[in-house]
Amino acid sequence: MSEEKSLNFIEEIIEEDLKNGIHKSILTRFPPEPNGYLHIGHAKSICLNFGLGLKYGGKTNLRFDDTNPVTEETEYVDSIKEDIRWLGFNWANEHYASDYFDTLYEYAITLINKGMAYVDDSSAEQIAALKGTPTEPGKDSPFRSRSIEENLQLFTQMKEGKFKDGEKVLRAKIDMAAVNMHMRDPIIYRIKHADHHRTGSKWCIYPMYDFAHGQSDSIENITHSICTLEFIPHRELYNWFIDQLGIFPSKQYEFARLNMTYTVMSKRKLLQLVNEKYVSGWDDPRMPTLSGMRRRGFTPESIRNFCEKIGVAKRENLIDFSLLEFCLREDLNKYALRVMTVLDPVKLIITNYPDGQSEDLISENGPDEAYGTRVVPFSKELWIEREDFMEVPAKKYFRLAPGAMVRLKSAYIIKCEGFEKDADGNITEIHCTYIPESKSGHDTSGINVKGTIHWVSVPHAINAEIRLYDRLLQAENPAAEEGDFKDYINPDSLQVITNAYAEPSLKKATIDKRYQFIRKGYFCLDKDTTADKLVFNRTVTLKDTWTKK
Repeated sequence: MSEEKSLNFIEEIIEEDLKNGIHKSILTRFPPEPNGYLHIGHAKSICLNFGLGLKYGGKTNLRFDDTNPVTEETEYVDSIKEDIRWLGFNWANEHYASDYFDTLYEYAITLINKGMAYVDDSSAEQIAALKGTPTEPGKDSPFRSRSIEENLQLFTQMKEGKFKDGEKVLRAKIDMAAVNMHMRDPIIYRIKHADHHRTGSKWCIYPMYDFAHGQSDSIENITHSICTLEFIPHRELYNWFIDQLGIFPSKQYEFARLNMTYTVMSKRKLLQLVNEKYVSGWDDPRMPTLSGMRRRGFTPESIRNFCEKIGVAKRENLIDFSLLEFCLREDLNKYALRVMTVLDPVKLIITNYPDGQSEDLISENGPDEAYGTRVVPFSKELWIEREDFMEVPAKKYFRLAPGAMVRLKSAYIIKCEGFEKDADGNITEIHCTYIPESKSGHDTSGINVKGTIHWVSVPHAINAEIRLYDRLLQAENPAAEEGDFKDYINPDSLQVITNAYAEPSLKKATIDKRYQFIRKGYFCLDKDTTADKLVFNRTVTLKDTWTKK
């Protein structure tokens, strides 16, 4: 009997709310700001919000928090929707904070009429100076005592574009001595003469996040508004606005965001990497963006499984990147097609194999019989990995060496009879003989060998470019290091091999398929592939090699 999985603290809250009839059904939301591409940290929030909706028979909205026209673009909106669908989720409704600009403006008017908001002419520096400190109360703005009539008139003029950016703001009138600094008359509207990606030039005043967020939740009747821990101090203000306006009482709950080793999750820092050309773009396979991970060959199943394994906590912690790679290998191993490629080739000639002859050998396609078999051509001349031959073999080296025998994968047992070198001492050619009776599946030779190596037939081989990716940052916790995070960029995060050889079955490779290059790792076809050139990305090695470094 399987052990029942325990509930996380948010599930406990939801089950209690449903049990007590506080809500008949639940409605969650995922509210990204369209100012960049989603990353693996967002995946945790997506899996949590959509997962709760699915588990409890509720729904999840996708709402774009588009209250800052300067940084937001339609390109980001489109990429976010693509990433959520790729992860395997569908939203009940698609909304934008900008859908509610008229309603939010009316809410602001309501606060002014209640004497709970005022227009302030102070500069940002003056407002900051009067805010006080966590141990000292703030001081009232000289404009705090304006009449309701004057505030209504000035706020209308702000909307009509009568003032410049930064000339005036609308602030909530709460308590300049509040212990919570967010309650010290926070700004709720600012002037920005900038076109919005959806509303164009209709507005020149825009609500602040704290004013738009809770009210948008309320407008949509969101039952459980789930945020990351840094929003704990904002919760009091979230509730204050809802109470003052007398609207649907959405409730905010906070969980620990995803922090992962060797990774930065800040959109600002990721944008730096793109703009300063450390990476080729937002979908560079070294980036922790979902588009980058998709291009590298990560599967949605592996990411969802990773998010489930790390769970939902109330305390920040640092998750090891190798756990994500473990989930990836676990998934890819189930269905990645097995193929042979040689990344660092050296020629092997079977001297007793007939000249000009070739034969079709049968090799397994996948981890079990259900995946069937494929035909792999074999001939007198083969490419093998340079590391699979050693002139003077080390102890417990079971691959090819002078006088040694190995099995060629799905083919024959061969014996090394000699080799050739160039003037620099590099091995250029290996000469072997084969044992005709040792053919895989029909072996009557009675010979047992310890080593098996992979190969590609020279006359049938297709050329491929292979991109070997490693971690972009060398620091385990870049956020905790001194100096610029870019000082810790790994100079070996990308190695490009242009002279690799692959078996001919890979001519039919497609971007949606995953491949295990036997003994080399998991790979996928890259979008840079053309009719003349195959390009493959290494998704992950077969084993965790990083820890050894």
